[in-house]
Amino acid sequence: MSTPPNDEDRVAAGRAVYARNFGVDDATAEALLTERAGAQYAREAFLAAGGPGWNGSGLTNRDRSIAVIAALVGQHVTDERLITYLRTARAAGVSEQGLADLMVLLTAYLGQPAPSAAMATVLSTASNRRAAAPQPAAH
Repeated sequence: MSTPPNDEDRVAAGRAVYARNFGVDDATAEALLTERAGAQYAREAFLAAGGPGWNGSGLTNRDRSIAVIAALVGQHVTDERLITYLRTARAAGVSEQGLADLMVLLTAYLGQPAPSAAMATVLSTASNRRAAAPQPAAH
């Protein structure tokens, strides 16, 4: 049986998870979360993210991102927090069709208001991604 990680190891692992999900380095992730929610909250969030939920072997990052998206949509979250996990899901291989299918599935369990609002965020972030993509040169 392996020794469980100490708190500082979990904080470091959790900070790395947030950095990956935010698409930034560890120091920037800590600064962003501390600015958004305060140092005490950031430390607790890093401790949680450094545990088996984000580092266990039973789920992939794709699975995790879908689970977080479902939880956020269920709480009517459509702001930067949802956008972060939409970006994480896309990076983990979830397609635009997969995100749309997820919103349809969530509608069956949550009703229409929250998933339809989230779908608007899915569509707007997809549009932003397409607009930011390099365009082929005209000949």
